[in-house]
Amino acid sequence: MTQKDITFVADFLTEHFNEAPELYNRKGKYFNVERVGQYLKDEDDDLVSPPNTEGNQWFNFLKDSTHLKESPLLFPYYPEKSLHFVKRQMERVIDQCLQKPADVIGKSVHQAVCMPLYKISQSEDSTPQLFKLPFLWNNKTSNLHYVLFTMLENSISKIHILRRHTDTSRSVSNGILAVEFGNFMNSSINESSDSRCYSCLDAHFYDDETVTVVLKESVQQEGKERVLAQLPLS
Repeated sequence: MTQKDITFVADFLTEHFNEAPELYNRKGKYFNVERVGQYLKDEDDDLVSPPNTEGNQWFNFLKDSTHLKESPLLFPYYPEKSLHFVKRQMERVIDQCLQKPADVIGKSVHQAVCMPLYKISQSEDSTPQLFKLPFLWNNKTSNLHYVLFTMLENSISKIHILRRHTDTSRSVSNGILAVEFGNFMNSSINESSDSRCYSCLDAHFYDDETVTVVLKESVQQEGKERVLAQLPLS
């Protein structure tokens, strides 16, 4: 250790571990604790060395404001408590705020349609992730919900489009369909190749009438083609 290190340690001990007679009646804590660590203790006891809020602009502002002083929108301040105590108090308030919406929303949600997409063996230890890239779009003009997604395994070259009416009592034609990219772009990229096959990396709606997809070449080699394509829903 350098002399500078020793000085730092000595200064720390001098500042924080001086005898504090005013604390003798506080559960045997006869010394000042380190002033940052006291905020991190997971206990409900008051801080040994609470902060000095004198001159704090925010507290002065609240004190002088008749409207904000008792406002229920402001989270109460506990200058004598640790951050763990404040965190628990805040979590309790947030849970109360979210409970009512959760009950109302939960009771209003119901299954409109069931559409099996794939089957897996019951004997498999872990369920493979076959469902990928779900992207939602709401066409407010025609009151239609869309979901774009891809299925892994044997259909990586396809993108699936699920369409439902926002009024669950109404149905739409072609509720679900798949678009297969395959090697449909050979003529535009490489006339001599007949083995190019593309899979979908990502897909999003560009607008109500157009879907944007990012495609990649499926061959296992360096320098794979990346294609940004825009497909009309029609």
